[in-house]
Amino acid sequence: MAEINLGPGRVGNQRPLSPHLQIYRPMLTMMMSIAHRITGAALYFGTLLLAWYLIAAAAGPDAFATASHFFNSILGKLILLGFTWALFHHFLGGIRHWIWDAGHGFDPAGRELLAQATLVGGLVLTILVWIAACFVG
Repeated sequence: MAEINLGPGRVGNQRPLSPHLQIYRPMLTMMMSIAHRITGAALYFGTLLLAWYLIAAAAGPDAFATASHFFNSILGKLILLGFTWALFHHFLGGIRHWIWDAGHGFDPAGRELLAQATLVGGLVLTILVWIAACFVG
């Protein structure tokens, strides 16, 4: 507890300090919550890139060639890979929250299972989409 010295002869209200990040031990559910927020922000920027691509397609062959060149570069493909993972991770995190809204998965084992399913599912779906894209493209 925090010591509060109010002077001689006075008894203070001794309250514990509020917990902070240095006290909490990182847990998978905490990391998935943080990742859900980060992927939400990443989807915003990824959507801007998608809008750039679609506008370039409508603007003409020169603009489309510029956008296509960017997305076919190594950096562009890494960004698209990250966008794909963020999309699936955020989607599965939303399903996890929907399950919680229905009143299920609140026990420790259920929370851990849903967090693991979100993590593994996002990775597996991303890999499957990129494998399919390699076969089609």
